[in-house]
Amino acid sequence: METKDTITIFLVDDDTDYIFQMTKMLENMGYEVISACGQKEAEEMIDKINPDLAIIDLMMENKDSGFILSYRIKQRLPDLPVIIATALTAETGMMFSLEDEADKEWIKADAYLEKGLRPDQLHREINKLLKL
Repeated sequence: METKDTITIFLVDDDTDYIFQMTKMLENMGYEVISACGQKEAEEMIDKINPDLAIIDLMMENKDSGFILSYRIKQRLPDLPVIIATALTAETGMMFSLEDEADKEWIKADAYLEKGLRPDQLHREINKLLKL
């Protein structure tokens, strides 16, 4: 059986500057990065790529784009770990978590992280979800 040498992260955000910064950070950690600019582009790509983990923004074309995309990714790839990264709390003061079973049921993400994470925090979360 052939083993995969590199871990591929699917990064989805509508902010091209954020994609650029995150891509550099993730590549410095040793990951390969495939990116999409927004929910629509990500949905067009998901069946054509084989990522090991997805990091998606919450608010893109719509305020709930990340939730919808996470749900659709999990329909197609139920075992793919999904991290929702957002600045929602900083921008709006609204908070939510994945602690509640009802939230986990409809959000379909494996982790929720506030944007602005330090690289070591992000690296630990990725390793935890990939069981490395």
